[in-house]
Amino acid sequence: MPIKYVAELILLAAIWGASFLFMRSTSAEFGPIMLITLRTGIAALVLLPWLILQQHTAVMFKHWRTITVIGLTNTAIPFCLFSYSTLYLGAGYASVLNATAPMFGALIGFYWLKDRLLPVAIWGFVIGFIGVLVLSLSRQHTELATNFLPISAALAATFLYGLAACYSKRYLQGVNALAIATGSQLVATLTLAPLSLFFWPATMPSIASWWQVIILGVVCTAFAYILYFRLIANIGSAKAITVAYLVPVFGVLWGMIFLAEQLSLGMWVGAALVLFGVALTSGLVTRYQTKPAV
Repeated sequence: MPIKYVAELILLAAIWGASFLFMRSTSAEFGPIMLITLRTGIAALVLLPWLILQQHTAVMFKHWRTITVIGLTNTAIPFCLFSYSTLYLGAGYASVLNATAPMFGALIGFYWLKDRLLPVAIWGFVIGFIGVLVLSLSRQHTELATNFLPISAALAATFLYGLAACYSKRYLQGVNALAIATGSQLVATLTLAPLSLFFWPATMPSIASWWQVIILGVVCTAFAYILYFRLIANIGSAKAITVAYLVPVFGVLWGMIFLAEQLSLGMWVGAALVLFGVALTSGLVTRYQTKPAV
């Protein structure tokens, strides 16, 4: 892979890792639903002109039913769940749980799409969920409401990510990715906007929080999508999706640098087990094994 695409892959991971930092910092002031409404609305406003410029608007409207499903399962609901979970788990912790999405995608693909599931992938599931259990036990000092529920919300979000990936594979194969991304942000915004009126913050958020929300929408969502599409076009989806393994690295790093988050030994062990399990499940380990000589 050319060095410039490696750099873009690292940049994308750094940006998506920072999204957990911004959600952690702003969820308390805006509330999870209002925060995500603003995030998706800003992203839609940035992506829509790009979609029009690329002349893919007709594609978005042609597939509006399936894009609506993606907007709910891949954006609106999981974004709100993660916004809620970061209130209690921290940016680094939530970013590690986010990495379980490929495991759920592989499991759903096996049962729904009849995708092949190798024995090593089954071991990956076992190791990955042992990692989640270790992560949960490492936070035993917290109450159930601030431990079990946020972790469950994060895992529900990654389950929806996996479901959306399989749904896209079945019903949106070959459809322009920018049309899907823009449409999904619009659907999420239109769905959450009426609901957000009931969760309007009691006090006006600070100027610093507003700037973070703008960055979250413009950089961590709209620009990140465009960069991701560029990587898919240049290096292929199989390599571009490996960004999922780098996001937790930056999520943990940004949390430690800017929020002074500390990870215990148990959390480090759990994070390592989760990432290793995901690598086994998605075939990343076997994919890069040396082929025997003929």
